[in-house]
Amino acid sequence: MARSDQTQMAVLGALSIRPMTGYALREEIRSTLGHFWSESFGQIYPALAELERQDLVERLGSSDSRSSSFALTPAGNARLRDLLGEPAEPSRPRNGLLLRLFFGRQIGPDACRELILEAREKAEQQLAQMDAARSGLLADTGLDRDIPYFLLTISAGEHSARATIAWADEALASLAALDEDGTVGLGTTD
Repeated sequence: MARSDQTQMAVLGALSIRPMTGYALREEIRSTLGHFWSESFGQIYPALAELERQDLVERLGSSDSRSSSFALTPAGNARLRDLLGEPAEPSRPRNGLLLRLFFGRQIGPDACRELILEAREKAEQQLAQMDAARSGLLADTGLDRDIPYFLLTISAGEHSARATIAWADEALASLAALDEDGTVGLGTTD
């Protein structure tokens, strides 16, 4: 699926919950989808203009795209369903932490340990954010029909954070087992 189609899917999906301005849409995507998806203003406003041109969204209120709200049209709802029905394309990983650890010999075990501790701390923060998101969703009675689906993504975020914490603990133990020269003792004889 093309990047523009994925942006359209995120925009149409957010508007399927309720009409909102471009700014509110960006904030909703950042705060609600932010643990697994992001869109910039530079992607949202052109997508809104294109979706409006295609009669997939309609403008409510003023003609200024920054202050008017947008709502999903029936054709937009059909387009959203079509996009959601397409197979999800796997994203190519780009993980700066793992890139640094892969070449960790260059920076040494202490620097690697600090990187891993930072990753563990961020994962703990992510768990706390997921807990707050879960509590907030369960308190919002206006989203009753959507909540079970939203909770699936929160659960994925929680599992990902727990996996990172478990990996970090294992990685820290591996670094602690390094010999003085920075190699893992292989039990070779002299």
